Amino acid sequence: QVQLVESGGGLVQAGGSLRLSCAGSGRTFSDGGMGWFRQAPGKEREFVSAISWSGGSTYYADSVKGRFTISRDNAKNTVYLQMNSLKPEDTAVYYCARRGNSGSRYYPSSYAYWGQGTQVTVST
Repeated sequence: QVQLVESGGGLVQAGGSLRLSCAGSGRTFSDGGMGWFRQAPGKEREFVSAISWSGGSTYYADSVKGRFTISRDNAKNTVYLQMNSLKPEDTAVYYCARRGNSGSRYYPSSYAYWGQGTQVTVST
């Protein structure tokens, strides 16, 4: 089992920054890829970013490319999402997740473990 706990969400003005953290515990954290997803009210959960087990490969949705940066510290069992130049359309609940054994990193169904989510609200 893997337990994931997100933190760092909050209310920020457009153009501001936030850094989300996802602390993992349980099964060896560094074994698998990790991802961040988000879900706005009335919308499906969507891919934001992913990182390989080593941190050597990163992936981003087009909507956040150049503004968000994913990273991980396996010694601390933590994954981060640095979010800069935030826009009102970034408002959502953000979830971190741990990859399962198969499937595309871009789809929620490929992730076996999820955190409870953290709210990010970007005001105009």
